[in-house]
Amino acid sequence: MKTKPVRTSRDFPGVEWVEGDGSFISVETDACTGCGNCVKVCLAGCFEIVQGKARIRNLDLCMECGSCWYVCPDEAISFSWPKGGTGFRTRWG
Repeated sequence: MKTKPVRTSRDFPGVEWVEGDGSFISVETDACTGCGNCVKVCLAGCFEIVQGKARIRNLDLCMECGSCWYVCPDEAISFSWPKGGTGFRTRWG
């Protein structure tokens, strides 16, 4: 049986990303005021500000930490931890 290659990143040693569809996170652009907190707190660079609003740039390195959701003062980010995780696994806890 052929095994799938492990997706890792030099930026996050010890972390392995697994398949997921990204449905655990979204940005409600109507509620977003473009404060940029999500951009500042995201270690994986998943967010960007476009035309004064936050948007998801790419979830390939999302660590499912929930920091973006936690720091959004406008409650514009919807986040739920995916059952069993869909974004990453770590060797440390």
